[in-house]
Amino acid sequence: MNVWVEAARPRTLSAGIAPVLVGTAAAEAFIVWRFVATLLVGVSIQIGVNYANDLFDAERGVDTGERLGPRRAVAAGLVSPARMRAALAVILLVAGAAGLALALATTPWLLVVGLGCFAALLGYSGGPRPYASAGLGEVFVFLFFGLVATVGSAFVQDEEITVVAVVAALPVGLLAVALLVVNNLRDIPTDRAAGKNTVAVRLDEERTRWLFAALLVATLAGIVTLALVDSSFWPLLGLCCAPLLAKAGRVAREASGRELVGALGATGLAQLMLGVLVAVGLWIS
Repeated sequence: MNVWVEAARPRTLSAGIAPVLVGTAAAEAFIVWRFVATLLVGVSIQIGVNYANDLFDAERGVDTGERLGPRRAVAAGLVSPARMRAALAVILLVAGAAGLALALATTPWLLVVGLGCFAALLGYSGGPRPYASAGLGEVFVFLFFGLVATVGSAFVQDEEITVVAVVAALPVGLLAVALLVVNNLRDIPTDRAAGKNTVAVRLDEERTRWLFAALLVATLAGIVTLALVDSSFWPLLGLCCAPLLAKAGRVAREASGRELVGALGATGLAQLMLGVLVAVGLWIS
């Protein structure tokens, strides 16, 4: 696999795709170029998150040979820190250009939102005080990959914020948090050794498994809530991801170490399925 594709961590890109699909479907209008630009922003931001974490975790000594997850490009010596910084700059320029086009078409305030996204992207594991080590990673993921991404995707279509879009952001954001939680569950030993005090490190393995399960249940409850607010049963199509979520929960409950990659993969696939099916349901309704 190409090293840049590997470093982009394709299994996690659903976190950038799902909110765009759901948010766009929650809008009344549909402007094709705005949808494409929003999707480009979402995917670019997620790739940027992965590139930044690859770079900063290597520099801080978080990613070592003891890491249980997929290899990281910088830590494995496949890419130099300078080249990863350059790639990160390019992907942020792509996201920034698409975001600028959307801001010019709607409101300059989107530029402020975009700068907030960039700051959150770089601050997760970079800077003097990474907020992941402060146990705030899940809060920022829910905010930016849930509320901001979903509501923002609807806003660039309708140029207004609606209740349906806000409620639609809940299951999307909760599942994005679950994706981070199961990833950090796998990394507890190496994160703890490196002083990266994520929520998973603070809770320990057993309580993190329960948190993951609770997030999966809350995601399904969020889909039901969306159907009630939308006054339509069609968004309930999203519940078809329940078997995948059950599989992810079972693996997370029973597995440990490298076997947890299976839970991460199932969660990412469920996230994409949720995004597609909830979007279809909202479009039909």
